[in-house]
Amino acid sequence: MSTVPEASALNAPVSLVTGSARRLGREIAWRLARDGHDIAVHAHRIDSDAEATCAAIRALGRRCDIFEADFIDEAATEALLPAVIERFGGVDAVVHNASMFQHDDLSNFGYAALASHACANAGSAVLLARGLERHLRGTSRSGALVLLLDQRLWNPNADYLSYALGKSMLGHLVPLLARALAPAVRVVGVAPGLTLGSALIDERRLTALGERSLTGRAVQSDEVADAVAFALRNRALTGSNLLVDAGYHLQPMARDFAFLEDADLPAVSSLATGRLR
Repeated sequence: MSTVPEASALNAPVSLVTGSARRLGREIAWRLARDGHDIAVHAHRIDSDAEATCAAIRALGRRCDIFEADFIDEAATEALLPAVIERFGGVDAVVHNASMFQHDDLSNFGYAALASHACANAGSAVLLARGLERHLRGTSRSGALVLLLDQRLWNPNADYLSYALGKSMLGHLVPLLARALAPAVRVVGVAPGLTLGSALIDERRLTALGERSLTGRAVQSDEVADAVAFALRNRALTGSNLLVDAGYHLQPMARDFAFLEDADLPAVSSLATGRLR
């Protein structure tokens, strides 16, 4: 059995990874390149990070090019996949990793923020899914669409409210698109937990939060990339979700990770800390 999706014209699968200039998207693009995929790197704006990611993939002996698209712009989003197909001769998989992530809550929620998050986080996935199905329709090849979700869909709170609503829409697309695009395109959700630090979560805090997970450690970015690679190569998967979150979806939290006080952190079990051997 092949370990990668069916090959495109040059006998290597081509994968478009959105938001792959940096952070988790870059890790996913690197992992797929190591698995033998040629990579279309998507960025909101082409910059030095996108160029460095593409250079690293080319150094692995894989084809790579960079494509720019603002996912709030419908026309730009619609044009992305045809541009990749024209450049590479075909596309076998789309990994939808890019997302808008701006803070709001009940106190400052508004239609404008909701519309932007809905279009960037979910609407863009619909356009890319439709484009992939049209590209593969009537051919002997099958493709895959992986949607990057969030453990908060199983463990909700009101922080980053518009983001959460946009990701909820994306989560509902997993079974919806799996039915609508079958048999040409499989659809799988991958839902990470807290993986990388940020301006609000430094490395010390990231470690402390990870220690409160059911596994006693933070999720590693390569573990999320492994789950994406697994979703692409396992042809029995469609319409289902892989939660890669160290069990945080089983530990209810009133606030987002960035705003948790130490007293609000989930209680850690003896199993998670390794005290029982």
